[in-house]
Amino acid sequence: MLLKRVISSAVLIAIITAVIFSPYACGIVATLLIIGGLYEFFTMLEKKGISLYKYVGIAIGAIIPLSIMSRFELTKNWELLFILIVLLVLIIMQFRRRDNCGVIVGISTTVFGILYVSWFFSFVIKVRYLDNGLGLLAAVLLITKLGDMGAYFVGSLLGKTPLIPRISPKKSVEGAVGGLLASVLAALIIKPLLGFNFMHLIAIGLVLGVLAQLGDLSESLMKRDCQVKDSGKIFPGLGGILDSIDSLLFTVPVFYFYINTVVNK
Repeated sequence: MLLKRVISSAVLIAIITAVIFSPYACGIVATLLIIGGLYEFFTMLEKKGISLYKYVGIAIGAIIPLSIMSRFELTKNWELLFILIVLLVLIIMQFRRRDNCGVIVGISTTVFGILYVSWFFSFVIKVRYLDNGLGLLAAVLLITKLGDMGAYFVGSLLGKTPLIPRISPKKSVEGAVGGLLASVLAALIIKPLLGFNFMHLIAIGLVLGVLAQLGDLSESLMKRDCQVKDSGKIFPGLGGILDSIDSLLFTVPVFYFYINTVVNK
């Protein structure tokens, strides 16, 4: 399992390294990951017997990163208008169904999937398109993923105290602390990419470290509810696409807003 995890991680690192230098390539890969993540998410829900429009949800979810890549903004806050349109489309599609059972759950979970996977992960593209986007995206990826690695290895070696066993039996308090320290250390190491003072770096490391673990636990909670071990099997040892990006779903949006509201205000 460890060997498979290392090989899959090496492949992912190689892909990221190959595309991160090009904003366009980065956007395309992010869009493909969103499509794959949405497919896995909706498939998990189908296993619970929830009736939804999987492929319509995937198509709608793909519009978000593609619109960011094309710099399309119908209005200044077009996301709110987009959510309204999505709701209207899903409700109209429900009119065609003969069975009214599960309408609210189907619409709610479809919209949630679009927001949770597509909108949150599309901030990867937004960060890349910022001034110094290459350094900023590399920074948030390193802080998040080194935190993941720290939690995994410290938890594997020293983990004895269960963190939240009903959600993820293998996660430990020791692993959570190790992941948090790894995120802070990563933030300090990559100071040249950000240029912030040490207090800022420690704060960023702590906040992103906590959010990364919340993202991981959130997906674990959903998988536990759907009674699946992994969201998919595309990456041996790691699981599915959603398993690989879950920690980024919270860190990247918060990092983007931090850069825009605190640094670039």
